[in-house]
Amino acid sequence: MRLRTPAPEPEKDPMREPCGKIRKDFQAALSMDPAATSKLEVLLTYAGFHALLCHRFAHWLWKKRIPFIPRALSQLARFMTGIEIHPGATIGAGLFIDHGMAVVIGETTETGDSVTLFQGVTLGGTGKQRGKRHPTLGSHVVAGAGAKILGPIIVGDYVKIGANSVVLQDVPDHSTVVGIPGRIVRIKDERVPDEALLDHIHIPDPIADRLIELQVQIDELKKELEKKK
Repeated sequence: MRLRTPAPEPEKDPMREPCGKIRKDFQAALSMDPAATSKLEVLLTYAGFHALLCHRFAHWLWKKRIPFIPRALSQLARFMTGIEIHPGATIGAGLFIDHGMAVVIGETTETGDSVTLFQGVTLGGTGKQRGKRHPTLGSHVVAGAGAKILGPIIVGDYVKIGANSVVLQDVPDHSTVVGIPGRIVRIKDERVPDEALLDHIHIPDPIADRLIELQVQIDELKKELEKKK
């Protein structure tokens, strides 16, 4: 019996993946921003989309080990948009950078799909060590304005990081992080509703809740003491 020779797999177009991600980046900006009125407006005026467009090409060149040009492209995008994305960063599909000014994404950063970053977010490194030194974000992560996520930590899926929070430790899936340094408020294994993903203001404050509890206890103790007098 003669064995059939398996048909060779079709060669993958090296530009197919970045082009697919660009389409999803565009759709994310169009669908996530309530101020977006048309496709033409997003295409011509959205700095976050422009920065990602430049990064997709710079990252493709970076993987080809082409010197200088990827870094020059990232700096050009930084000058034009105020958003700095190192060409070595691995960015998933559908990243939405809202407003975007002063967003910084480091070289060894990795993100999943459908991540949202507001203005002033830093995905940065700590120390001078080489290798993996920037964070890894899962899918459907929202980082509020001014949030700093630092070091080679892992942030799980469906995580919400409050505005101006500083995250220095790993964060499990379906969690909310607030404060400096970031404190985790668990969401009991419930998926964050899609309509709430952009809300990075109305999130729990565990310190404030604890202070309220202590005040209630103090008031009860005062009442008990007054009864005994």
